[in-house]
Amino acid sequence: MDIFSILTLIGGIGLFLYGISLLGSSLEKIAGSGLEKTLEKLTNNKWKGLALGTVVTGIIQSSAATTIMLLGFVNAGIMKLSQTVPVMMGANIGTTVTGQILRLGDVNGTSSYFMQFLQPSSFAPLVIGIGAAIMLVSKKRRTKDIAGLLIGFGILFFGMSTMEGALAPLKDSESFRQLFFLFENPLLGVLLGLVVTAILQSSSASVGLLQAISSTGAITFSMVAPIVIGMNVGKCITVVLASIGTNKNAKRVVTCDLAMNIINACIYLIAIYSYQAFIGFSFWESPMNRGDIANFHTLFNIGTTVILFPFTSLLVKLAYTIIKDDEPSKIDKELALLDDIFLDRPVVALEQCKKVILSMGDAVKENYKLAIALLEQYNPKQVEQLKENEKFLDKSETLLSEYLVRVTARGISSENRNLAKEIMHSVSDFERMGDHCINIVDVANYNREQHITFSDSAKKQLEYMEQAVSHVIDLTCEAFSTEDSKLASKVEPLEEVVDVIKETLKNDHITRLQDGNCNVQSGISYIELLTSFERISDHCSNIALHILQKALGASGFDMHEFTHEIHKNSTSEYKELYNSFMYQYMNPLEKEIAQSKI
Repeated sequence: MDIFSILTLIGGIGLFLYGISLLGSSLEKIAGSGLEKTLEKLTNNKWKGLALGTVVTGIIQSSAATTIMLLGFVNAGIMKLSQTVPVMMGANIGTTVTGQILRLGDVNGTSSYFMQFLQPSSFAPLVIGIGAAIMLVSKKRRTKDIAGLLIGFGILFFGMSTMEGALAPLKDSESFRQLFFLFENPLLGVLLGLVVTAILQSSSASVGLLQAISSTGAITFSMVAPIVIGMNVGKCITVVLASIGTNKNAKRVVTCDLAMNIINACIYLIAIYSYQAFIGFSFWESPMNRGDIANFHTLFNIGTTVILFPFTSLLVKLAYTIIKDDEPSKIDKELALLDDIFLDRPVVALEQCKKVILSMGDAVKENYKLAIALLEQYNPKQVEQLKENEKFLDKSETLLSEYLVRVTARGISSENRNLAKEIMHSVSDFERMGDHCINIVDVANYNREQHITFSDSAKKQLEYMEQAVSHVIDLTCEAFSTEDSKLASKVEPLEEVVDVIKETLKNDHITRLQDGNCNVQSGISYIELLTSFERISDHCSNIALHILQKALGASGFDMHEFTHEIHKNSTSEYKELYNSFMYQYMNPLEKEIAQSKI
């Protein structure tokens, strides 16, 4: 081979790798978040996990990518380690799909146009041309993704043909044959497969390269067997690198993957070389073509899965034995959802953000209940729980904001952009609601230290405000969780009722002050409480408006103008909701106020 052949070979490898990447990424975009969500939810059964791992990897053309997804889910606490092992076994089977597709290069015969068309050299340029034409003409994202799939498929085979053309001079090279005879040594063969796969970062790509070399007729089964076995170990390198910086549960996924593939390699090496030593394979020194290599790769991965599938629980135990457990804090556990692994998959990353913000909503609800309880009676344990939740809210706001910036910087669709805006705007509102819960507790502590008490009538009247605000928080959190615009539309009329309650209670309290039924210090505390309650309700209104903005798909959405328009030109539905909430909270409050004056 001269320098030009080597350059052609490098170009062919580049095209081949790019084709695999483009094909996988296009399929992944077409599927959307369906693959990841399916992988996340439907792995409670070992057989389902095996099937899902096979299908998902067959689609995205990379067992390493599937395993890295699992790594992220386990790191985020979404999946258990035991759920991932069958999926990884399925991924080993799914990764053989590329080799089976590439065996089409063995199709020969010129007796009919149909057989000629099946040859990659015939259909690859046509597929690339069709894909490029669609890409240039179409404006729809999904159609462009389909075009990318066609282009990737064509480039894959075009790269294979380029590699074969560059390797063609080696068919008659005796030195090349002698070089490959070295790899009949199983240790050298395994080492070669491991190193090549580690460099290419893909067992599918390394098997494809081996299939291209098979066109020289220089490689036999005795060479292919250890090299392919080494390739299955070498693909773990990508996953090992991806696990750097993850938690111990994620590292256990890598341990299982490594252990599984090393055990597989040992079993097959012992079985193959023992059989050859005592009985012998008739095809041991026979040349192998693309189809033979693809079949051995497939049979190897299916066979090893059959052997190890009953022992998935033992692999999990082995991982826990090697990597001891540490109990993570609640904050670390929740925020582990924001894993960098998901940044290349914005749909999943945004789903992770939403899970964290829903946890923020739960923390706000819990802190509100704790704050109300602490108004009645001081409890140190409840105070500690409230402070722990507040730490989580503060940390979540910081990390979520940073994470969202990094997600959106990768480029996302308009639909996902609206979701990102909704989350980004709502994060600070949830955090501020937590701050106002702390303000309520501060007032409670101040009252306790200064021996300030409210009158019985003031306490009873305040309960209506507490109930209304609790209602508006529940409505907001449920609307955000379900993305239900109908629920979100109920928040604003209830928030307006909260404003009315605040003014009513404030005016009545001023009357008590004027009548001497309440002192100045208690009056200040009472007004501070009303302000905190009303502010919590305001932030709920903001979140609800962000939900409505996303539902309406409005880009130039002005919250203040929208709110002003609602209040100015109230619809019959809005008035009905407002009157209903007034009847629920204001009517009994007014009766309570009237009763207190008798």
